[in-house]
Amino acid sequence: MKEREKFGSRLGFILVSAGCAIGLGNVWKFPYICGEYGGAAFIIIYLIFLLFLGLPILVCEFSVGRASRKGIGKAYDVLEPKGTKWHSLKWFDIVGNYLLMMFYTMVGGWMLNYAIKMGSGQLAGKDSHQIVSVYRQMLKNPVELGAWALIAIVVSFGICAIGLQNGVEKITKVMMLCLIGLMCILAIHSFVLPNAMEGIRFYVVPNFDNIRKAGIGNTVFAAMSQAFFTLSVGMGSMEIFGSYIDKKRSLTGESMQVIFLDTFVALMAGFIILPACFSFGVAPDSGPSLLFITLPGLFGNMSGGRIWGTLFFVFMSFAALSTIIAVFENIIAIFMDMNGWSREKAVAVSMGSIIVLSVPAVLGYNLWSAIQPLGQGSTIMDLEDFLVSYNVLPLGSMIFVLFCVKKNGWGFANFIKEANTGEGRKFPAWLQKYMTYVLPLVIVFIYLKGYYDKFKDQGIGMLIGWMCFAVLLLAFIFRIVFYRKREQ
Repeated sequence: MKEREKFGSRLGFILVSAGCAIGLGNVWKFPYICGEYGGAAFIIIYLIFLLFLGLPILVCEFSVGRASRKGIGKAYDVLEPKGTKWHSLKWFDIVGNYLLMMFYTMVGGWMLNYAIKMGSGQLAGKDSHQIVSVYRQMLKNPVELGAWALIAIVVSFGICAIGLQNGVEKITKVMMLCLIGLMCILAIHSFVLPNAMEGIRFYVVPNFDNIRKAGIGNTVFAAMSQAFFTLSVGMGSMEIFGSYIDKKRSLTGESMQVIFLDTFVALMAGFIILPACFSFGVAPDSGPSLLFITLPGLFGNMSGGRIWGTLFFVFMSFAALSTIIAVFENIIAIFMDMNGWSREKAVAVSMGSIIVLSVPAVLGYNLWSAIQPLGQGSTIMDLEDFLVSYNVLPLGSMIFVLFCVKKNGWGFANFIKEANTGEGRKFPAWLQKYMTYVLPLVIVFIYLKGYYDKFKDQGIGMLIGWMCFAVLLLAFIFRIVFYRKREQ
């Protein structure tokens, strides 16, 4: 049997895992909600939830991967007790990986496209109305959208095809180090802009009036949700990297390194964006359009803006591609583990399927724009994002946790033995009851509250319908989780 590939270095594992966790949502969403919910006070709440919510789930994923030496396609099969059905749940994660790449590759293509537009001067000297026109024309052009998505797919799969160490690890390490370097340069530049301190104060100075206005409950839930979703846990994208590491280091310490990098990037994004927004009097709460409309106009009015804008979108491209490469590696490993395929064959089949499956998201902005699955103004991409963010990530995380603590699963004794093997910080055994009873309930609360918030303003009929779907999906998963083989 061919020996499983391994990372060449500890740094490679940490940077590749962090690259998977660091997503585009961190850049535009975290800075604003941080200021909206009280600045530094929100950050403290966020870090607490990151420690008690994100860290245990991440350690679970890494532990399942390292113990099984398989990707999500075979990990449950290897570790589950005989007669249980945990392996049936792998399809939930497998579908989730595909759903994510069906739209995230297109968004990665947007970043590459804007890096070229900014660097070539296509956005120079344009006012806000002209930049809006450029953005809308991009979305209306299926050829432009599709071509850049294709470039993101081919480049990312090409890197995976080279191999784990020579491709994924080596190239992602370079991208991540460049990303961190670019962030530091961009942050320093933002600090010296006129009125930059207003943006910094909005970001980091505790504002308890904002907490009172938003409500303590809403603030806590916002911090909890951001801490949960920021690490991209729940669909096996972290589990696969656990399967590639040795047993020299304990997994709690390694997980904390990944969390530190993810948090550093999220915090630094605020130091880049918010001072610039306040300096030029633009709103920092405009969501994705902040990236493609507001910021390009901002850079256009800035001294040396073409250079700074290009660097910003290069940084954004690295953030997007590092995630795409990581998820592609997971998809490739699924084929290799389940079917015994070579890396080359797995890459070829995976790339072909992703190219085809990316078409609906691309056409959803133009030729198929009449399809609005989540209500007026929604797109096919919105549906795909909803299925991943509101379903696969929370429910997949719950499955990993329950698998690691339940007696009819892998079991807490096996989990903590694997997590604590090697040098470094150990996972506390006293968290067993918390992980068994409290953490799954917290995840279920996030899951159901997310559904309610998503559909509460779209009519009682749609709200009830989608909430019923959420409960039925939850019941189906629990039926498998609590399955016990009948005595013959």
